Amino acid sequence: MSILKEDIQAITALKEAAGSPWGAINPESAARMRAQNKFKTGLDIAKYTAKIMREDMAAYDADPAQYTQSLGCWHGFVGQQKLISIKKHFGTTKRKYLYLSGWMVAALRSDFGPLPDQSMHEKTAVSSLIEELYTFLRQADARELGMLFREQDAAREAGDSAKEKEIQDKIDNHETHVVPIIADIDAGFGNEEATYLMAKQMIEAGACCLQIENQVADEKQCGHQDGKVTVPHADFHAKLRALRYAFLELGVDDGVIVARTDSLGAGLTKQIAVVNEEGDSGDIYNSFLDCDEISVDDMKQGDVVIKRGDNILRPKRLPSGLFQFRKGTGEDRCVFDCIEALKAGADLLWIETEKPHVGQIGGMVNRIREVIPNAKLVYNNSPSFNWTLSFRQQVFDAWSESGKDVSAYDRANLMSADYDNSELATEADQRIQNFQADGARDAGIFHHLITLPTYHTAALSTDNLAKEYFGEAGMLGYVAGVQRKEIRQGIACVKHQNMAGSDMGDDHKEYFSGENALKAAGKDNTMNQFS
Repeated sequence: MSILKEDIQAITALKEAAGSPWGAINPESAARMRAQNKFKTGLDIAKYTAKIMREDMAAYDADPAQYTQSLGCWHGFVGQQKLISIKKHFGTTKRKYLYLSGWMVAALRSDFGPLPDQSMHEKTAVSSLIEELYTFLRQADARELGMLFREQDAAREAGDSAKEKEIQDKIDNHETHVVPIIADIDAGFGNEEATYLMAKQMIEAGACCLQIENQVADEKQCGHQDGKVTVPHADFHAKLRALRYAFLELGVDDGVIVARTDSLGAGLTKQIAVVNEEGDSGDIYNSFLDCDEISVDDMKQGDVVIKRGDNILRPKRLPSGLFQFRKGTGEDRCVFDCIEALKAGADLLWIETEKPHVGQIGGMVNRIREVIPNAKLVYNNSPSFNWTLSFRQQVFDAWSESGKDVSAYDRANLMSADYDNSELATEADQRIQNFQADGARDAGIFHHLITLPTYHTAALSTDNLAKEYFGEAGMLGYVAGVQRKEIRQGIACVKHQNMAGSDMGDDHKEYFSGENALKAAGKDNTMNQFS
């Protein structure tokens, strides 16, 4: 028996027990409303989606072709439309997630207005966006089921039992739009207690996966900008444990933690790590510091020194009080960070790189896997990379190394449209197209995401519309550029009243008021033009 039929029976029993006061209650209508609200709380969502992520991680371990993907979203409607589109084009939401970018929260969701990615926005803005995203995804479920219920009623009225059964099967096997969200908690917005409190809010809103970075919270920078400052492992691991405790306290035992290292591009640290014994994590962290070997006589007032063996070392300290690492140690520090984070309880890794290069990423992952064989990454397919130029240069360099003639190309100017139809550009585009599959197979990338895609698509589509509508095209700029394409591509929100819940509201009015219901979907509703 389907869950819907079980609910109809259960509510029928309740109605009979309640007697005449419940006489106007229709058990099937109530059961339908219950089906349209599968997830009652954010914790229900977090537990459900955490299980999905764990199953997907196991599937990837068995077959790297089973990698997962997501796009960053800054509004609930954007996330909803992404999932509706995925179901329309691919028939399933399997292995498709949402990413919540701290960058986009800072730039688009703060009461202060647009901010850089430096953790200056309100802490609660992140959990509020998680809740908003899931509100819109749950509404997408309710809308889709509501349309199926209407089709079922029409089949009943027509006496078409075969059609009614077909629709019932779709209802019973309905796949939810609710998918995992990988949520960016930046560097924790403070100390480990602040990290724990914020994590609880995010989990209660529905997040099953939290991504945290090893930068200093009050010095945090975007991963693709300069001036990044990392913290010793002991500090970072305390925050990893804070996230795990938050998951466990709230009963999300499968919660997923992504440990991000910015060490590849971070040449500074705010602290010299505490060393308890030679060769421990703190000692290795300090071994990457840029130091001068000195004698006791060379020491000056205010110097900070460390002892290594019989040597006294003075770390190079900047006027800001920060200490710098030796140049060229970034990859070694990334590998060390990742191994230590996995040992401390992280589930997935994130290595922020300066370019999308499978060989570079895979080289680090292979070193990590020598210690922890099932290590795997979440990777930022970042809009901060110039993908066209980077991959054309990668092809140029590969051809040069193999002895192929590249004299027809100017490496510094490969972004030029003059090369768009060239053999080099064709191979570069092929590599871009295959980047995610190649990265999953050769570089341990379990999850590919684009942090800011909808930020850029909103700007691009608005620019195109403004150019046409306010120019010579006038209203045709909207009709030809937007509405005609919506209709022909079957974009659900061309019926924007339906998308906003008008039809669901009509259904509820009929449940509540019966024949007295004043409904919006009559013959004069202009949305009928899109039927």
